[in-house]
Amino acid sequence: MVPTMTSPSGITNFVINNGNGVKGLSEMGLKSLPKQYIQPLEERISTASFGIKNSEETVPIIDMSNWDDPKVAEAICSAAEKWGFFQLVNHGVPVEVLENVKEATHRFFELPAEEKSKNSKERSCSNNVRFGTSFSPQAEKALEWKDYLSLFYVSEDEASALWPPACKDEVLEYMKKSEILIKRLLEMLMKRLNVKIDQEKEGLLMGSMRINLNYYPICPNPELTVGVGRHSDVSTLTVLLQDQIGGLYVRGGTDKKTWIHVPPVKGSLVINIGDALQIMSNGRYKSIEHRVAANGSKNRISVPIFVNPRPSDLISPLPEVLASGEKAVYKQVLYSDYVKHFFRKAHDGKSTIEFAKI
Repeated sequence: MVPTMTSPSGITNFVINNGNGVKGLSEMGLKSLPKQYIQPLEERISTASFGIKNSEETVPIIDMSNWDDPKVAEAICSAAEKWGFFQLVNHGVPVEVLENVKEATHRFFELPAEEKSKNSKERSCSNNVRFGTSFSPQAEKALEWKDYLSLFYVSEDEASALWPPACKDEVLEYMKKSEILIKRLLEMLMKRLNVKIDQEKEGLLMGSMRINLNYYPICPNPELTVGVGRHSDVSTLTVLLQDQIGGLYVRGGTDKKTWIHVPPVKGSLVINIGDALQIMSNGRYKSIEHRVAANGSKNRISVPIFVNPRPSDLISPLPEVLASGEKAVYKQVLYSDYVKHFFRKAHDGKSTIEFAKI
């Protein structure tokens, strides 16, 4: 037991500064949730009031075994317009690659705190490798029950040199094997908008990538906190690998007020539209709020790949989308400014997109 754990500064020190993360707190067998993690009532995920209102309302599951079938592209584009979220099965990324990256995620988080914290903001040898906890602890009134390793991909050489040895090979393989799927999805989504992907457009849509390894340890009083608060992603697309524990909720239903659980489907990948694509499609494709519940009995992991524009890109509704005379809903913004705006505040639903609204 850490002597100063009773004080808020003691917990901050233990979790953040000493690199123990919430995993360290969880493993101490706490009987009650430290008060820094208690979310306001309106942000808690209560199973009584959240979830599926009826069995028909669920995120679409799309079989991609025949990629060239026009029905597949139709299903994907319709899901991107209506839901902003869908699950893919038979997507072409080998199951063994997915299993390996899940194992590598556990392997990294099992490392001693001293080893993991070599990658913390204060100690990491690169801004592109970051071990941390919660979301933006300096901006949050209540912390989130999650630890993460965030890896920004610049090149294979840099990743091989700087990413943690416990997971780098498996993560790189997962990114490589997902690239064909990402390109195919973007082709389908762009075709619907009458946009042809040339080299310049490819750079704009997927010119940079970040991958996060997320760890949600067992939580005392999970009903009082969240794994991740309400937000939409700032990406073009996010490709999420989740384990079999469950806990991801998206805002959906006909009223868009229901929180709907995205049940884990073995071997599947969850795709969601990010704010960058909502802006570029002038709102046709929807970037939807989502959140993650904490779990009182199981450790959960997830591995999202964030497919993004380059930081130096200017993003705005694509000219092809506005060609028919449609009025632009969003102005031109520098992508790095948009991302900075997202990270300088706590998770707050869909409010980041207001930054780009006309």
